[in-house]
Amino acid sequence: MQKLPNTIGELRQSGYKLKSVKNEVRDNLIAKLKSGEDLFPDIVGFDDSVIPQITNALLSGQDLILLGERGQAKSRIVRSLVSFLDEQIPILADAEIPESPFAPITAQGRSIVNRRGDRAKIKWITPEERYAEKLATPDITIADLIGEIDPIKVAEGRYLSDELTIHYGLVPRVNLGVFAINELPDLTERIQVGLLNVLEERDVQIRGYRVRLPLDVLLVATANPEDYTNRGRIITPLKDRFGAQVRTHYPQTIEQEVTIIEQESNELSSSGLTMAVPQHMKEVIAEITHAARTATDVNQRSGVSVRASVGNYETILANALRRALRLNESHVVPRMSDLPYVVGPLQGKLEFEAFDEGEEDKITQRLIREAIKSVFGRYFDLEQLQSIVDTFEDGRAVEVGENQPTSSYADIVTEIPGMLEATESLNCESFMQASVVEFILEGLHSNGLLNKQSIENRAVFSG
Repeated sequence: MQKLPNTIGELRQSGYKLKSVKNEVRDNLIAKLKSGEDLFPDIVGFDDSVIPQITNALLSGQDLILLGERGQAKSRIVRSLVSFLDEQIPILADAEIPESPFAPITAQGRSIVNRRGDRAKIKWITPEERYAEKLATPDITIADLIGEIDPIKVAEGRYLSDELTIHYGLVPRVNLGVFAINELPDLTERIQVGLLNVLEERDVQIRGYRVRLPLDVLLVATANPEDYTNRGRIITPLKDRFGAQVRTHYPQTIEQEVTIIEQESNELSSSGLTMAVPQHMKEVIAEITHAARTATDVNQRSGVSVRASVGNYETILANALRRALRLNESHVVPRMSDLPYVVGPLQGKLEFEAFDEGEEDKITQRLIREAIKSVFGRYFDLEQLQSIVDTFEDGRAVEVGENQPTSSYADIVTEIPGMLEATESLNCESFMQASVVEFILEGLHSNGLLNKQSIENRAVFSG
């Protein structure tokens, strides 16, 4: 491995050429595009919408703002931008903020280069060290973002007007990198003006003293569309500073939502147990979230995060694990009877339009029923299940529940005409049979073909 230069002189002799951050990002992006590399490998559902817009902005060398409701991968996209930075770049070793060895921007940096010349030490930093983000809140100050007079340096004998008395804030400390600010409208207008001065005018006034600060930063911001227009405002000059505005969105298909669920959920593991989630259970969880995103009883301005899907999925898997441990079963398989446990967590992630007591439970239960009915319709034709319906109409009743062992469902499969064929049509393993049986029963109930009586954690289906 070739030794990296340690001084400005060695760096100059190596022929190293410094680039601006935006040119560096553009060059690396072009290389990825030419090689066919996936630009945002962990982002699902944006290939034909959001990612092309972001790509255009980066190719154009533009700062950008991402607009979208909560849980639309805005922060993940922003943090992924570090993948377009070089693996390492050199900076002055003894400067307070990252500075180009060939073109320092602070009095301290210039002093180091003037005193030591080509002998000035440099160090190499990684993309992760060149990224910083800040959540905008009303209490943020200019000192936090830009800098403030350091009283200790003043006490050492420097004048207030001396640039060397400044303790730099977050933005200068990410010079030569990417700075992201989340929920930009929450930033007060006074602070926005200070941020604009640094990014556009390349100077800042601290305690009445004007300091030139030509930072080299790629600025990325995020905002919720509702906040963008109502809760706060972005001053017009700062809004104009963003060359691109990109609107994000929720997964547009159930398949995309399921992919995100599988990607983001925490894995549960227990020695000696096999985890298996039937596809129909994943789709029901995804469909619940999709139903919530169109429900008139749910506040759509605040959005329904993908985290609702992930949380619900983890909940039913945890309850299935609890059942397997309690019943001493070797397979962990979620069922329809696990769904009541998602009601509380789901309500915590939704903002309801109705406030009558008990109304939230009714809305949540309706969303679950709609989801089951929708998924059931993709798997079964009701006419194919008529023999099952006829059996119940002849007086048969079946009790199921989240506490019942898997083995207890074998009689249901063998004794009800058509049930075996219906379960086999889903191509599930035998240990998933209980989950499939409950899916069929709930699906028929959601279509009004079976009655259901719920008693605590049990349910009785009848004709």
